[in-house]
Amino acid sequence: MRRWTCLAVLAGVRLLVAPGLAHAQGLSPNGLTVEFLQGPAVTQITDSTPDFGWIVRSDQADDVQVGYRLRVSADRQALAEEGAGVWDSGRVDADTSQNVAYGGPALASRQTYWWKVKTWCRRGGESAWSQPVSFTTGDLDGGYRTARYALQQTRVEPVAVTRKADGHYLIDFGKVAFGYLELDLDAPEAGHVVQVHLGERGDAGGVNRKPGGTVRYYRVDVELEAGVQAQAVHPPVDARNTKDVAIAIPDEIGVIAPFRYVELVDCPVDLDASMIRQVAVHYPFDDTQSSFCSSDPVLDQIWDLCKYSMKATSFCGVYVDGDRERIPYEADAYINQLSHYAVDREYTLARYSHEYLLEHPTWPTEWKQHSVLMAWADWMATGNLESLVQHYDQLKAEKTLEHRARADGLLDTKGLRDIVDWPKGERDGYDFRDVNTVVNAFYYLTLVQMSEMAAALEKPADAEAYRAKAAGVKAAFHRVLFDGERGVYVDGDGSTHASLHANMMPLAFGLVPEEHQKSVVAFVASRGMACSVYGAQYLLEAFYECGRPDLALERMVAKDVRSWFNMIRVGSTITLEAWDDRFKPNQDWNHAWGAVPGNIIPRYLLGVRPLEPGFKKVLIRPQPAGLAHASGTVPTIRGPVGVTIKNAPGAFTLTVDLPVNMTARVGLPQINPRSTSLWLDGNEVAAELRDGVLYVDGIGSGAHVLVAK
Repeated sequence: MRRWTCLAVLAGVRLLVAPGLAHAQGLSPNGLTVEFLQGPAVTQITDSTPDFGWIVRSDQADDVQVGYRLRVSADRQALAEEGAGVWDSGRVDADTSQNVAYGGPALASRQTYWWKVKTWCRRGGESAWSQPVSFTTGDLDGGYRTARYALQQTRVEPVAVTRKADGHYLIDFGKVAFGYLELDLDAPEAGHVVQVHLGERGDAGGVNRKPGGTVRYYRVDVELEAGVQAQAVHPPVDARNTKDVAIAIPDEIGVIAPFRYVELVDCPVDLDASMIRQVAVHYPFDDTQSSFCSSDPVLDQIWDLCKYSMKATSFCGVYVDGDRERIPYEADAYINQLSHYAVDREYTLARYSHEYLLEHPTWPTEWKQHSVLMAWADWMATGNLESLVQHYDQLKAEKTLEHRARADGLLDTKGLRDIVDWPKGERDGYDFRDVNTVVNAFYYLTLVQMSEMAAALEKPADAEAYRAKAAGVKAAFHRVLFDGERGVYVDGDGSTHASLHANMMPLAFGLVPEEHQKSVVAFVASRGMACSVYGAQYLLEAFYECGRPDLALERMVAKDVRSWFNMIRVGSTITLEAWDDRFKPNQDWNHAWGAVPGNIIPRYLLGVRPLEPGFKKVLIRPQPAGLAHASGTVPTIRGPVGVTIKNAPGAFTLTVDLPVNMTARVGLPQINPRSTSLWLDGNEVAAELRDGVLYVDGIGSGAHVLVAK
């Protein structure tokens, strides 16, 4: 499997290049995980029968694993000895490469173990053993818990140090990060005080000391001792984001805050870059797992903004709503989850955040429903049912809200706190009714997803009941809430007002009958971006789901005030809580729910989405609209998926590169209305035509070129 990266070449055209072929590095499995954790120091595994996973590699196209052998030992050296160690699975004839449960004698608590794996592939044959990796158990008698990494501290060097006057320096670290400052100053005498100004926002004078809203600025006076010293400079405690309900930062890290710029005043030495560092706190993040580039430089900037936002906002080890409160919220966490999956092969933070919110739910009606969406996304990304087994009954009892359904199947949420969008001014004049169109659109989606999850848990009666309820809700939704004369959905039963939200949600969730899609799409397009950064998730999904990628791309690369480009223009390097300060005067500048393109670009523009849990089968249905070319790497639990699109007049060329143990259903636009064929690796093949898209099924691992012309 190739790791694709993006390079600029002549005439500004960008290509995907592979720095190394799989067989050049050997055929041994890599990407080894224990309970989804990977790396040299996986600690605190609390499952007594942990799940192992790996990425299968082969230099043969269309390959699949047909067997594996896994060995575990308390002694690394014993792994090399036949018959030694704690557990040897022997050869297991199966294609399973994820969620392989430990099957040996009981593991001990607080013990370090080593493991390795080898595979057999249908075409590539027997692999070498993987490199041994370790894991350490915690308390194995504590019941179900999702294992997590410890937070990391990364030291970041300045990108610029500017001398403003004697003893006065401005330092720019290039990006905002949550953390603290380190200074190494050789003070000539003890007692000298240096003013340290830290802030997210810069201005012509340096650090903006009156940034407004919840944009951060701090002053810390540091008293030096004589001689060279390494001194940690932490911001002061913020009373609001350190309340009992907030997520606490570990004591060993100390107080942190987001900042990019630093000013030192009365610095006693001639400062250079080696004397000062930003210590960024974040969840472990592998920047090499994903990439994106296209023919639109604005879109590329937005992708970079959203990707970095996933890393920077992970500073609590739980998805939180930004720095103002540091509290998890379900809808924020769901968007964070989707975008995090799209940029890194990491699943523990999303699962832990979902489970935390099941125990600490928040107030909005639709946020409760988002817990179902998070559970479904976790299952589809990982193929793992452990969390769902633990929490299915709670999802069923509390999160679908089906106990609020009236006789026709629609939810009546009188007495609950429906939200529709946030802040309040972003609701497009929504007319709240007891039977709320947005709430019922989410209700339909939760029923569909609960049906699929019930079937996976072998609960056929529940699965059938949810399917029947979903069908009933879909019929009642259109019958009660659709205004046939105007061809739009109203905001609720009894309302005459039609908002953006009441129409984009049904489009996104497949509730709009085909014969009415044109009028609903036209209405949604007419409203522009009359929603918040949260609502943009469903607006963009709606456009892609109904085959209007042109409208989605237009919104993503827009440069007006209600745009992601505006976040860059005002100077942020992390996505904002709102489009601009004018829409939410107390907004913060570090809110992951603003990073919607981080998941929309991989899932819809490049078109990579799971069709089966754990990406056993993947859909690749690119929708680049007017882009001349686009390319990227999308991480999955089975390994990265590479996509390259060349969108030329009269021909659409798609190159895909799939990991072993994955098959794909690939769809290309029908260029010639008389043609129902595609060219696959130079051979003409029959395709299935559906809604103007030509599909070929069952494409196997390796690199393949598909052309529609």
